[in-house]
Amino acid sequence: MGASSWPSAVELSDAKKKVAEMSGRDVGDVRVVISPYRICPLGAHIDHQGGTVLAMTVNKGIILAFVPSYDSQAQLCSRQFAGEVKFRVDEEQLPSMHVKEKNYDWGSYARGALYALQKTGNKLCKGILGFISGSDGLDSSGLSSSAAVGIACLLALESANNLSMSPSENIELDKLIENSYLGLRNGILDQSAILLSKYGYLTLMDCKTKEHTFVSSSMLDGSKGPEGANKYKILLAFSGLKHCLKDNPGYNCRVAECQEAARILLCASGAQSVEPRLCEVEPSIFEAQKHKLKANLAKRAEHYFSENKRVIEGVKAWASGNLLEFGKLIAASGLSSIQNYECGCEPMIQLYEILMRTPGIFGARFSGAGFRGCCLAFVDADQADEATAFVQKEYAKAQPDLSSQALGGRVVMLCDAGDSACVI
Repeated sequence: MGASSWPSAVELSDAKKKVAEMSGRDVGDVRVVISPYRICPLGAHIDHQGGTVLAMTVNKGIILAFVPSYDSQAQLCSRQFAGEVKFRVDEEQLPSMHVKEKNYDWGSYARGALYALQKTGNKLCKGILGFISGSDGLDSSGLSSSAAVGIACLLALESANNLSMSPSENIELDKLIENSYLGLRNGILDQSAILLSKYGYLTLMDCKTKEHTFVSSSMLDGSKGPEGANKYKILLAFSGLKHCLKDNPGYNCRVAECQEAARILLCASGAQSVEPRLCEVEPSIFEAQKHKLKANLAKRAEHYFSENKRVIEGVKAWASGNLLEFGKLIAASGLSSIQNYECGCEPMIQLYEILMRTPGIFGARFSGAGFRGCCLAFVDADQADEATAFVQKEYAKAQPDLSSQALGGRVVMLCDAGDSACVI
């Protein structure tokens, strides 16, 4: 896992021992999937429109320890979620909206992984006996924990059945879990970041062409960049609000608004037959025809085009080690998410505003869809402790009840960059 400090040897050992106890097998037979959480410093809310995004993982995430079953039975339990999940891998899985009785929401990602593999013509004969353990308190916090679980289940089922899949194939498989099985209308940002990231780099992903490149920086390994640019930490500030994305109608509503804006703009330019996504609209067409959009649709399109520009500028800033400029772009992204994309809620906006006046913060914005969860920020490593104390104090004043619910009363978590998902 590169230079990442996660998972620790103790975490790996505990997960393996749990599976050995469950299965009656030797600890040495236990395999482990490591599936990290992701952040998106720039490229907020535009992946579903074929935009360009910048992403990376953090050194927190999901551990799925498992052994292949002797038969087709799959059985999973979890450290943080109640109950067991059981199903057979030789039985057809239907999309969750067609299933009358659901056994524990967290297990739907495992069933969704089987559904995706079956949908693409793979026949599985071996199930898994597994134990899922996530980083404490980070579920449904805007770090794509759901995608991390889906990917972990895919990799485990593939490993148990000797299926060899490329990262690109698993990106499409996880998209099937979320789009076809769960009914979300999201793009490929989350799974791409989790499956492609490299420690110390930003992953630049074109969500239209599905091509990606890695953006290196003079800040690799936490060293100081040119012109005295400071090393950084990733600061996650939790609102205390948790809401599973698939249960929030606001997300799919924003996607639909972006598509409607694209449809109107494309029709105005004589391209009625083109798929209505904003990536198909030239910026010049938007500028010339935006007067035809209703106010809310114009805002969604404005966010898309301005965010794409910020990604391009962010690549240059990151590559040169200019964290001050990189942070300004992140802050501008956060403001556009509030004003143009109109996501967030009062506690999340308060948290963003607190971060923007916190000592040592280069820039901040919502993480994930922005309706619940956390904000991410890049902070000067030398001021990280001071920043942590400031955010904790100020958010407790603004939202005393919610702050007490965030990570057991701890509003802030400091992280480092992570690596990509893998089986060890």
